[in-house]
Amino acid sequence: MPPGAASGDSDRPGPPQAVPGPVAGHGSVTGSAVPARVVFTPAANALLRRLREAFGPLIFHLSGGCCEGTAPMCFRRSDFRVGPGDVLLGLLDGSPFYVGAAQFRYWAYCQVTVDVTTGGGDSFSLEAADGVRFTAHARLFTDREAAALDAAGPPPTGPEAVQAAGVADR
Repeated sequence: MPPGAASGDSDRPGPPQAVPGPVAGHGSVTGSAVPARVVFTPAANALLRRLREAFGPLIFHLSGGCCEGTAPMCFRRSDFRVGPGDVLLGLLDGSPFYVGAAQFRYWAYCQVTVDVTTGGGDSFSLEAADGVRFTAHARLFTDREAAALDAAGPPPTGPEAVQAAGVADR
């Protein structure tokens, strides 16, 4: 299970919200819809909207890097350069959520739930100045969900993935 993985019931308030987009909630395999690869809790969604009002178009990246580990990082879209191998997991209100190519191998069969917690120390992510941080939790997809994902093909990669989805800078 990847870092931050969670199993069983959660004590977070409210159900996570599926992230609509080119890689979530479309298609079917024997009557099974393709599951969302990334979902946001209501608290994460509210923080996203506040940050977008303050900073403009946003992007998330889950790199598995050294400083913040598997914490999702939120940047102004103009301040972050998506790599050609970065994998687009989904969109939330037009904000793309990417994972590094090397990390996708660990997350390919997990649904990532993004939430918010207080504290967390220093970070390059936009929300850190407010004393909060985004967190990532995961659950393994069921066999049926995994089959639906396999049948749908790999998620799009690189900066062109967002452009192909017709996402405007908002």
